[in-house]
Amino acid sequence: MKILIINGPNLNMLGRRDEAFYGTESFDKILEKLKADFEDMEIDYFQSNVEGDIVTRIQELYDEDYHGLIINAGAYSHYSLAIHDALLIPQIPKIEVHLSNIYLREEFRRTSVLTRACDGIIAGFGKESYRLAMDYFRNNQRSRIGFGRK
Repeated sequence: MKILIINGPNLNMLGRRDEAFYGTESFDKILEKLKADFEDMEIDYFQSNVEGDIVTRIQELYDEDYHGLIINAGAYSHYSLAIHDALLIPQIPKIEVHLSNIYLREEFRRTSVLTRACDGIIAGFGKESYRLAMDYFRNNQRSRIGFGRK
């Protein structure tokens, strides 16, 4: 099973920004642990601070052999209709992930325009949010049972 993780703006600064919300580990460390814990799965990673680059990478999934996408678009989650529309293109399961509980944050962070383009959302569990998404893919690799997007 092959999974792509896409992180958006400022997530390259994990471990160096607002530890109360984002933790103390870099994403490189988080990814290293995910790859060790899910060695039976192939995990690829892409990060960009540029909206258009994220859109392009999502579009490329249409012609690639991935079984799922985990996306944490950071601040773009709250307003990027371009990323929302791109997420509708690849016909694979997609899980939106947030390190912090966006529903307990500032008002402008409580809405994600990406949620309707994804099959599920995991938020508020810190780095474990990524692990929970990976667990879902591992445990449901033979079917799309549980995915609710129409």
